[in-house]
Amino acid sequence: MRMLEEFFPEFTEKLDEIDKLYAENRPVDEKTYQFLCFALSIKARSKPCVLKHFKGALDAGATVKELSYILALTMREAAGADDCWTHDVIGDWKEIMKGNVCCSCSGDEEK
Repeated sequence: MRMLEEFFPEFTEKLDEIDKLYAENRPVDEKTYQFLCFALSIKARSKPCVLKHFKGALDAGATVKELSYILALTMREAAGADDCWTHDVIGDWKEIMKGNVCCSCSGDEEK
């Protein structure tokens, strides 16, 4: 965010406003909030956020055992989702092997 803070401070100010709005209207307790953010940070692969919410959860009364469970749950659910998504994408693998594939991101036309 340092670059954004320097070159687009209005954007980071709006993010701060959103954070304040979330805090004011949060329907869950702090520990639950930290658990959710910790799990989302793991899935997003954001090291600073994982560290922030790991510590935030501890400060909110969580135990390392609880955080280990959240980590395992996140990894398991992510693996399941990634597995299902990948199988959906390559479900027609026999057609892909024949070259009957369209990857619009590389400029291919629909076949």
